[in-house]
Amino acid sequence: MSEDAPAWAYERAELRPYDPRWAVRAAAECERLGDLLAPWLLSGVVHIGSTAVPGLAAKPVIDLMASVADLDTAVGRASERLAADGWCLVPPDLDRRSWRRFFVKPDPSGRRRQAHLHLIRAGHPRWAEQVRFRDALRRDRRLAQRYADLKRRLAERHGHDREAYTAAKAEFVASVLAEHGRPGTPR
Repeated sequence: MSEDAPAWAYERAELRPYDPRWAVRAAAECERLGDLLAPWLLSGVVHIGSTAVPGLAAKPVIDLMASVADLDTAVGRASERLAADGWCLVPPDLDRRSWRRFFVKPDPSGRRRQAHLHLIRAGHPRWAEQVRFRDALRRDRRLAQRYADLKRRLAERHGHDREAYTAAKAEFVASVLAEHGRPGTPR
């Protein structure tokens, strides 16, 4: 482990059975982030990811997404507010996803992640994809179960490497997005 990296950066990916408290925590974080980011928000803050799908096993980390006009302006102006609320910016050169700015909110021990915040530039296709994937899982219990089964296998194989765990889910996510087309388009 690097001396400079926080402990939560090396947290193992471990799935937990669905917990209805995730939705309650997400709602509270969305409200708080809505207040903190109000001057820069365009489409509010939404709960995405597996914790946003009732009944789905997940890593117990709340994923939230917020839309802003300009990533660097929002980060530059909101960083102090977010840091005061416990959010840590993952430097863009480490995140390697130019379409977002990524924050992690660790627990009080600093060893585990409580939440992720994905700041996304308004109009970027990733916003709609995240929502579409979440909604497809919410609508189709069998699809959600297939995803849970895949995540369990991947957590066993790649639990020590979160990037590999995430990358290994990409094919499944892409197939769901292809099957569930853009709203208003043929499926």
